[in-house]
Amino acid sequence: MNKFSVFLKESYHELVDRVSWPKWEQLQQSTMIVLGATLFITAIVALMDFIANGSMKFIYSLFK
Repeated sequence: MNKFSVFLKESYHELVDRVSWPKWEQLQQSTMIVLGATLFITAIVALMDFIANGSMKFIYSLFK
């Protein structure tokens, strides 16, 4: 049990004193970049899906 309490104390010390946490502005900026990239990639995948769906419908209509 002593090892576990030492582990918890060292972990707390690591997170509080040694970790460099981002500032609120940096966090907001990073969040907006990730959100923008996610929306952009989602739009590309949706466009690819739309094109593939239309292409498959066209190909299937040739064999009816």
